[in-house]
Amino acid sequence: MGIIGTIFIGLIVGLIARFLKPGDDSMGWIMTILIGIGGAIAATYGGQALGIYQAGQGAGFIGAVIGAVVLLVLYGAIKKG
Repeated sequence: MGIIGTIFIGLIVGLIARFLKPGDDSMGWIMTILIGIGGAIAATYGGQALGIYQAGQGAGFIGAVIGAVVLLVLYGAIKKG
């Protein structure tokens, strides 16, 4: 997947993660994309390393959303502290 596709998927994953995580996350589009891309990368390598799923499976997208939510929680904790 190219860089444009990665950014687009990161945006979608970041938006879904912000929708699922309660609370006020006052961040811009760039940070949303970066959180989404970070969650996707963490879930891809983590899930495949643990043998949970293979590359290209739908579970990878779900894992990316979960990874992005975890990153949002960590971001909120760091920002407050």
